[in-house]
Amino acid sequence: MALALGVAVLADGLQLAFGPLGWVLPDQIIDVLAMIATMAILGFHILLLPTFMVELFPVLADLPTWTACVAAVIALRKRAQPAAPPAAPPAVSPPQPPSGKPPAIEI
Repeated sequence: MALALGVAVLADGLQLAFGPLGWVLPDQIIDVLAMIATMAILGFHILLLPTFMVELFPVLADLPTWTACVAAVIALRKRAQPAAPPAAPPAVSPPQPPSGKPPAIEI
């Protein structure tokens, strides 16, 4: 998860670096690589598709959309994981008489 978040932050940072210069092709290359890398790390998630589409618009490309998307995917996957079952209480064994002596019977 940390690797996917690192890829997203790197992609958004590179796009911010190229964004003010108006270089269109590097932004799209970064988007394709970010999409491939995050899908390889996290697996497919439906949130990756709209993020990729939003990144194609030059005005919106300067927003940290990859970082937000990866953080959302991680949060949704953590929420979807079932909670761990509670630990069973330790088994209590009945008291044992001292070895070698029969148990005392009280009347």
